[in-house]
Amino acid sequence: MLKYGEKISMAFVEPISVKEAIDNIESRKFFLPSIQREFIWSPEQISNLFDSLMKGYPISSFLFWEVDSDNISKYLFYEFIRDYHEKTNSHNQKANLTGAQSIMGILDGQQRLTSMYIGLRGSYSYREYRRRWDNDASFPKRVLYLNLLAYADDSENDFDFRFLTVEESKKNNENHFWFKVGDVLGFKEFSDVNEFVFEQINNSLDLKFASRTLFKLFDAVTKAKPINFFLEKDSSLDKVLNIFIRVNSGGTKLSYSDLLLSIASAQWEDMDAREEIIKFVDEVNEIGGGFGIDKDFVLKTCLVLCDFKDIAFKVDNFNHDNMSMIQSSWQRITGSIRNAFYLISSFGFDKSSLPSNNAVIPVAYYLNKMENPENYIKSTYFIEDRKKVMKFLVISLLKRNFSGQPDNLLRPLREVLQSTQQKCFPLDEIIDKQRGTTKNYTFADEEIENLFGYYWGQSYTFSVLAILYPSLNFTHKFHIDHIFPKALMTESKLRKVGVSEESIQFYRDNFNYLANLQLLEGMPNIEKSSQAFKDWLDLTYPVGTPERESYCKTNYIPDDGDFTIYEFESFINRRKQLMTDAFKKFMG
Repeated sequence: MLKYGEKISMAFVEPISVKEAIDNIESRKFFLPSIQREFIWSPEQISNLFDSLMKGYPISSFLFWEVDSDNISKYLFYEFIRDYHEKTNSHNQKANLTGAQSIMGILDGQQRLTSMYIGLRGSYSYREYRRRWDNDASFPKRVLYLNLLAYADDSENDFDFRFLTVEESKKNNENHFWFKVGDVLGFKEFSDVNEFVFEQINNSLDLKFASRTLFKLFDAVTKAKPINFFLEKDSSLDKVLNIFIRVNSGGTKLSYSDLLLSIASAQWEDMDAREEIIKFVDEVNEIGGGFGIDKDFVLKTCLVLCDFKDIAFKVDNFNHDNMSMIQSSWQRITGSIRNAFYLISSFGFDKSSLPSNNAVIPVAYYLNKMENPENYIKSTYFIEDRKKVMKFLVISLLKRNFSGQPDNLLRPLREVLQSTQQKCFPLDEIIDKQRGTTKNYTFADEEIENLFGYYWGQSYTFSVLAILYPSLNFTHKFHIDHIFPKALMTESKLRKVGVSEESIQFYRDNFNYLANLQLLEGMPNIEKSSQAFKDWLDLTYPVGTPERESYCKTNYIPDDGDFTIYEFESFINRRKQLMTDAFKKFMG
């Protein structure tokens, strides 16, 4: 750390243009030190940045770190991302700097420079709304374009920058002419701009606007010099880290894991910690229906599973001794985390239904203590044990016990898991340990009543339904289905079938909530679609058959109704009571 009175030896040097910065990236003079976070800006943020450049707004100063050939090998550096892909190319590649003379490390300004690089030389592929994560077609390649014929529609930006596919960019009309922003780098002089506009814009009324817009872009990228930067030449990593932390104290807060990964990478002797952890994060996130863990989760789990007394996210806890232990235990740690997520995937959970990754850490710790039995997930020998783990997980989630400061719960839970003499998951001991605390594992009647406030599309809803469907095989894909279809619950349709005005509000207030939701396998749910419940039920499970009786019992369907739309209010109230009784029995 800097001592009182010590000065930061930075020099403010001549600013450079956006084009010069891009040329330096492409000529491999600019790199990212491993202490940098990864690229996180959205397409909208990139468009906003280019709009600011066009308007001549200041885009804040940058901080560069000059590293000479004698010191390059002491640190890890990464390449800039050019073609960003949300699923397959979101991580920076490690740079091979063998033989390099001197380079420039970007200490402050990585997000902005990467955004300029993507906008001018690369592409941005993100998942389209409501498209499947496991479908490559959900991530079309998009390039940054500028509309030369009109200003932006929104009030925030003046200029209409958008990431478009090639097909979208060809949809020009009287209000749109999409210019590929990167093509501006091919212009040498202002006359090139004029020549392009006169050749491409047919309507003379649009020439003035198009010329003015393209001139501004050309000037902003190639002539103006908006990149003002300080240059740091000190080779001390301690000093550079201190500067880096200070300049990143505002804006998007730097994650501790980014700094800790840099420290770990320097201390691990046999592996690159950053690459190992990032690769492992990607692997876990592909399990089952997909999960959403990050580097912070892995590092926190390492602290817990290695039984370090202090599990706080502090630089002191990632000292040489601790990092050596994590490295030597890496295969066992990753095996435990991996098995824990395979286990909860078998419970039916995925990214959309797991609101807290930290709730999985005690599960990973337990499997780690058991030495990760290979047959744990499928063996009938462990069936009762798996039920206890699932009960622990869903209660943890529904009680939101891992919100706030998770360490306050991870420590006492680890104590129980460490000390238990049982050869099964110590759920009863955990319940006793936490009884009377703010993070307990029991439900009062009021809390049970509150569960019915969960609705379709909410992550916690699956946890409640998972409790109520203990016999389902969640290795099959289940959908959360509206028993009385959502499509039939509009005010106009309810009035059309004769539902009274007094009842319509109840229908509208309750159709999307827990008491009208069930779990159905994918194909039956598709087949059910928007059929009236009575019609679907009578067709699929005819009256008087054992199959109908089984379906009603499994799904908490009252057996004394006629299931028409007019019985909806009675149905909801009776099913709510059946579900409440089942939940109390589960907690019993």
